[in-house]
Amino acid sequence: MATKLQADEISSLIKERIENFEIKVDINEVGKVVSIGDGIAKAYGLSNVMAGEMVEFDNGVKGMVLNLEEASVGIVVLGQFESIREGMSVKRLGELLKIPVGEAMVG
Repeated sequence: MATKLQADEISSLIKERIENFEIKVDINEVGKVVSIGDGIAKAYGLSNVMAGEMVEFDNGVKGMVLNLEEASVGIVVLGQFESIREGMSVKRLGELLKIPVGEAMVG
């Protein structure tokens, strides 16, 4: 036999769900690679990217935006640039390049 919820139970359940409700918005700006050569990728569609911002290509290789032009951006590829192809997607990561500092970096 199925149990029936009472009106006060339903009300408290709805209140609890409303209180614990979280809005998560994930806005990813994605562009396309138009050319690649000598470790530099040129991409369009990343109109809000910042100089020095990290980006990630479809294959997981990361890059850093250095050149901002009106219609495209220049990206220094920080990995195997040979695996990046024209037409591949590239997305903003929303963070700048980070290099850890410690005794090992000092030498």
